This record gives sequence, C-alpha cells and structure tokens, in this order.
Amino acid sequence: MQIQENISLKRYNTFGIDVNAKQFAIFSQLADLEELLHGLTPSTGQALPLLILGGGSNVLFTGNFNRLVLKNNLLGIELVREDNQYYYVKAGAGENWHGLVMHCINQGYAGLENLSLIPGCAGASPMQNIGAYGVEIKDVFECLEAYHIYEKTTVQFNLGDCRFGYRESVFKSTYKGQFVILNVTFKLRKQPVYHTAYGAIEQELEKMGLQTLDIKAISQAVINIRSSKLPNPADIGNAGSFFKNPQIPAEQYSLLKQQYPNIPGYPAEDGFVKVAAGWLIEQCGWKGYRHGDAGVHAKQALVLVNYGKATGTELFGLSTKIINSVEATFGITLEREVNVY
Repeated sequence: MQIQENISLKRYNTFGIDVNAKQFAIFSQLADLEELLHGLTPSTGQALPLLILGGGSNVLFTGNFNRLVLKNNLLGIELVREDNQYYYVKAGAGENWHGLVMHCINQGYAGLENLSLIPGCAGASPMQNIGAYGVEIKDVFECLEAYHIYEKTTVQFNLGDCRFGYRESVFKSTYKGQFVILNVTFKLRKQPVYHTAYGAIEQELEKMGLQTLDIKAISQAVINIRSSKLPNPADIGNAGSFFKNPQIPAEQYSLLKQQYPNIPGYPAEDGFVKVAAGWLIEQCGWKGYRHGDAGVHAKQALVLVNYGKATGTELFGLSTKIINSVEATFGITLEREVNVY
C-alpha cells in the first residue's frame, strides 16, 4: 500500500477544513490495513500515531495533522442469517450510512428508518452510538469486528462489550485509539416496531397524507424533517449536531422549568432529564450568528457551519463562546459531540 505525504484533508471532512495530513492512505481490505499498520507500536506518553477516518462527518481539525491518517473504505452489505423475528445484516465499516439505511428499507429490514440521512459511515455508528428520533444504535446492534492496532488481532464485540451510553461507547473511552472497526452486524426486525412519537415525525407523517404506515414512510418523514432544518455538507460545511443534548438531574430541570416554562426535556435514565441543546443555544441568541465564515446555522442552533474559509480554530473558538454563554445563563455545561484534532 502506498502512503502519500502531505495530503489535504479538505475533501475528507464535512466541515471542509483545509488542513494537511503528514501521511495518508486508503485501505479497502483487511490485508491493506495489516500492511499499513505493520510495525506500528505505541510510544509511552506519546499521542496516538494515527487517525482512522470514515466519512469525516464528526471531526473538527484545528490544524495540520502531523501523523498518519487512514481512510476506511471497507465495503459490502450482506444478509448473514435470519430467524423467525430478525434479519442479521453485516455492513463494511466504510459503507455510507444513509446508503446502508436505504438498502435495508428497500429489503424490508426494519429498525434503521429513524436513523435516515445521518451523515457518516457504518463503522462510526457504534463508536458514537448514533441516535435520532427515539432510536439509537444499541437498539439494533448485534455485534462488530474490530482490528487491534497493536496486537494485530481481530476481535468480536457483542452488545454488552461495547458499553453503549448516550453518544458513547467503549471505543471512545477505554479502547480509544486501539481498534479499527472492520464491520458491524445489525439485528433488524421482520415485523416493524414504529417509533413516531419523538420530534415532529407524527406531524410530518400527517402532512404527507399517508394511507398506510410503513418503514419507508417513516424514513421519508425523517428525511423531510432533517432536510428542512439541517444544512447539506455539500453546500455548507458542517458536522451535523456539534453538541450533545445535556442530561441534568430532574430536580435541576424542575427549577429551570419554573423560570423557563418552554424548556424542552425528555426523560433519561437514572432520574435525569435530557434537555435540547439547540433550544438552550437559541435562547442565548446564537442562532444565525456569523463572524467571518464561522457561524451557527440559521435554522438549527445545534449546528455550527463553515460558510467557506473558516478555520477549525475559529469554529472551536465559537463553540467555546457558546458553551460559556449557555453555562452562564442556565447553569448547564454543554459537551462537544464532534472529535476535535
């Protein structure tokens, strides 16, 4: 495999940040990856020597990346088995996420429809435990295979092994930087269970005037909603939701509700309430804000955008100002959902 030197990553990140990687290569099969990683060993106290990129939809580069970047291009979608209730579908980590969702919907495999139009690749879905409109990856996850960078072995992870949380997994904590996800197998229903109560799905379905509810209809409703308020990275650089929705104690939420009756909240685990970060940011006056080419989207305050030539440092600085503003106003500390490099 050929490793290229000083390659621009502008086309490999959806923010469109123009930075260079010291070294860059694309792998499309396990043998390629093994060759690229041959001889790579960790250095005590040193930064990880490489970055694995999928769709580049959840990263913000704040400067040149002076290490090795490997683009995951492992493809393939396969029905590996089925039983009375489920289809088990394996996808290569480099498969486009929305393309995978559409494939499953067209085949009648139910479970991914609420996750339509999320940018990125299949391999990133369990890393982030991506979720939308009441469904998360943990709800449809069966297992994955990942390659240990230093031990040079392939390991299978089942549901419990991944320790999924809200936008969290073991790959973002204990095993951060140690594995390359090769493929993910999803457990998809033969008899759909519809999730329409979250967000504006019911209203959108009603607007669509459907006679029969099915997974294609739910997918289209989600696509309509997301398209109406989220910018297409092909038109405006962005990484989708920049911040996580914070989870706060129910007591704190009750106090805020008294002061801000319209504050939206959803029950979470262990007596916590999930608060809409976009609402908090909008109340602080950031929606539609722009300074130079760095801004906050005019239709969704949760999305930071690059209007052309914004640097990663400028976008990161803007995110810091937003975090400070929300904390000063509501006493809630927002967390960035994107990975910053």
